[in-house]
Amino acid sequence: MFDELSEKLSAVLGQLRGRGVLTEEAVREGLETVRRVLLEADVGFDAAQQFTDRVAEKAVGLPALKGVTPGAQLVKFVHEELVRLLGEQPAAIRFASVPPTVVFLVGLQGSGKTTTAAKLARRLVAEQKAPFLVAADVYRPAAIEQLVELAGRAKVGVHAEPGGGQQDVVALTRRGLEAAKKARARTVLVDTAGRLAIDAGMMDELTRLKAAVPPHEVLLVADGMTGQDAVRIARGFHEAVGLTGVVLTKMDGDARGGAALSIYAATGGAAPIKYIGTGEGLEAIEPFRPERMAGRMLAMGDVLTLVERAEQSLDREKAERLARKATTKKGMDLSDFLDALRETQKLGPLESILTMLPGGGGRQAREAMKAMQAADPKRLKHVEAIVLSMTPEERANPELLSGSRRARVAKGSGRPVQEVNRLLAQFKEMGKFMKGMKGMKGMRGAI
Repeated sequence: MFDELSEKLSAVLGQLRGRGVLTEEAVREGLETVRRVLLEADVGFDAAQQFTDRVAEKAVGLPALKGVTPGAQLVKFVHEELVRLLGEQPAAIRFASVPPTVVFLVGLQGSGKTTTAAKLARRLVAEQKAPFLVAADVYRPAAIEQLVELAGRAKVGVHAEPGGGQQDVVALTRRGLEAAKKARARTVLVDTAGRLAIDAGMMDELTRLKAAVPPHEVLLVADGMTGQDAVRIARGFHEAVGLTGVVLTKMDGDARGGAALSIYAATGGAAPIKYIGTGEGLEAIEPFRPERMAGRMLAMGDVLTLVERAEQSLDREKAERLARKATTKKGMDLSDFLDALRETQKLGPLESILTMLPGGGGRQAREAMKAMQAADPKRLKHVEAIVLSMTPEERANPELLSGSRRARVAKGSGRPVQEVNRLLAQFKEMGKFMKGMKGMKGMRGAI
């Protein structure tokens, strides 16, 4: 997430960080590069210009504080302005004082709206908000069946009716709301119909639906990888139906950052980003926190979010045992290594995990990735086959694995000898990586 943006911002600010005095020329030159980096990340021109102007106003002629260089203070100002650009404060769903709270999920086809409805429902179950889903997308083939299947996986109630595009969406949604009330739901998530592009027919239907079943929240589900297209979509929906928030999906991919950095300003601050999708699983959604996201963009890390994710996903007893062993002189054996890889998978994509570690963006992230590639879901089965083809003594003491033993393990696992050798090398690197995490605040009990 934001790998390229993070790497470029870190490089620019690194050149200014150690300077004893920041002249106006140095600040202007550095911030011009920052502005160019933001534009390359698909941030809107006006937003990028206003960002650099505000930082320059704070930084030019800044005297050094005791123990803090002006360059380091400049980084602080950049962080503050990034937080401001991202929405300043976390924005949660506003729940009605008298349930149920009605939430419309709107957006174009392909943005992940139906999947997001189920993800959000699953999260609300954990928050004891008793969610209920209403399948109001009657036009997209298989949309209703998809939501029903996802509702079953999320273990939440759903109202769905056959009939396709012949259905009266307003009447259907009203019946869904009644079904939710009978089920004593506290939150009703309405998966509305999308289109391939914003058109009058879709907006007219949403306007009628909003008038007939007034929602407490209207959340736009937008693809975070589409940059300024997502901003234009947000502006269009906001002008037509009045958004109260945004959910950015596909943020585990190569998102350039433009949507996240522009969408709040594009709606005049009326539609802050409330959640981001961080993967394909139903658990892969998290609240959007501007301050933490700004930290990720500047390679400062986001250990708090990583710890929260770990607390929700990991087997605490097993994680604590692995953490203790990883930081001892002997370290983990190969059985522990396999357990660690299985646990690491629960935290989400490795790229996402590494950006949460201080200094985890860009080049450092790629280097650390080499030590953790074995946790890739596509490779984990191969890793399991290799490790389980070893004797208990070999797993406990990998130094026993001579050339002939490695050949035997390769034959038993059906993998080439080179892959066995590569895994053993990664095992050593993983041990170093986890030992390096020992001193990180809050992580000892989380890994």
